[in-house]
Amino acid sequence: MGRDSKDRRGEVVTQLHFAKKGEVTPAMRRVAERERLAPELVRDEVARGRLVIPANVRHTGLDPQGIGDAVTCKINTNIGGSPVRSCAAEELEKLELALSLGSDAVMDLTVGPHIREIRAALLARCPAPLGTVPIYEAMEQVSEPEELDPEALFDVIERQAEQGVDFMTVHAGLLAAHVPLAAKRLCGIVSRGGAILANWMMHHRRENPLYDQFDRLLGICRRHDVTLSLGDGLRPGCLADASDAAQFGELEVLGGLVRRCRAAEVQVMVEGPGHVPFDQIQMNMRKERELCDDAPFYILGPVVTDIAPGYDHITAAIGGAMGAFCGASMLCYVTPREHLGLPTLEDVRQGVIAFKIAAHAADVARGRPGARDRDDALSAARAAFDWERIFALSLDPERARKMHAESQARPEDVQAGYCSMCGPKHCAMKLSKAAAQKL
Repeated sequence: MGRDSKDRRGEVVTQLHFAKKGEVTPAMRRVAERERLAPELVRDEVARGRLVIPANVRHTGLDPQGIGDAVTCKINTNIGGSPVRSCAAEELEKLELALSLGSDAVMDLTVGPHIREIRAALLARCPAPLGTVPIYEAMEQVSEPEELDPEALFDVIERQAEQGVDFMTVHAGLLAAHVPLAAKRLCGIVSRGGAILANWMMHHRRENPLYDQFDRLLGICRRHDVTLSLGDGLRPGCLADASDAAQFGELEVLGGLVRRCRAAEVQVMVEGPGHVPFDQIQMNMRKERELCDDAPFYILGPVVTDIAPGYDHITAAIGGAMGAFCGASMLCYVTPREHLGLPTLEDVRQGVIAFKIAAHAADVARGRPGARDRDDALSAARAAFDWERIFALSLDPERARKMHAESQARPEDVQAGYCSMCGPKHCAMKLSKAAAQKL
């Protein structure tokens, strides 16, 4: 990746550092090429902090992605094993599938005994930005949250940075003063990292070590160009808890941390709410922009109703499309198995596709350069009954081809100028063409 890939000990190597100096790095050029933008525009957006390019200098084989308001909305795929079910081979299958379907970033959320093994395997095979939640690994060294050693947590962060992790979720904005606010909720704290830190703070009667030692965290990120993803440890876990004092109290703290990151030339984005009623999404997007000075917003869903276990990829994609339309820069996918269990390979497929649709719909609505090209090309193929072209342009060609073939009555119908919905006699497109020829 050229200059920005060199590990210069003791120096600032972040994309933000070079952007502020007026330099266009190879990573910025690659993002500009992807997005059909001028490299100088990408550089200027990075310099302003409105665009991040998660690109750890030690992540070999990375194909950089830009996350911010000036570029297309990205989607992230969460994978990773658990203490109940954990296997590097299975997570590599999920990684390969997610990337093949167009996921722009991947997070390894592994918990359990194989956390280092799985992360190493994923990093070695992942050309997309890869993120982690370091506190998960730190928790593997203890039995209970109150036993967590802040020194061990920072050791984990340093080790993951040296390994090549591109972005890290840190719940540095959840303060001891916020915990009583969350205690009033229907569902309390649903973030694993947030719940761990809340327990630690209440037990030790001390402030969040990630907040207290934030400058130390910034130093690690500066040396490796790790993008900080400021986690929403107090994200609402149900509609009843949305947009409350706990959520917005943490968000206000995150705004201050954004400014400290930028002053230290560390790239930063902000994570956003989980369960939010549809009518509150626009307000949540606006509030983040105001409090966090237009930092890229990375949101989970939002899930817009609580009554659909087994279908939460749909409830979340509805909220995600609205969130992206209102300015969110990256959507974290949700699978059908959200709230029910560790996602399977098929769950990953459905989650990625649902969120690719949500992000793309928002890009089209916002008039992103070239966003509708694929839609128009597929429509032209549909009008011409060019099935192979239709499949090739589909988000999931394999599924589209399979469903079409299964629905035809006879093998010879598969390439015919109609489908089983109407048949040859009632096909609206064929009749429309016939009418046009009579003009």
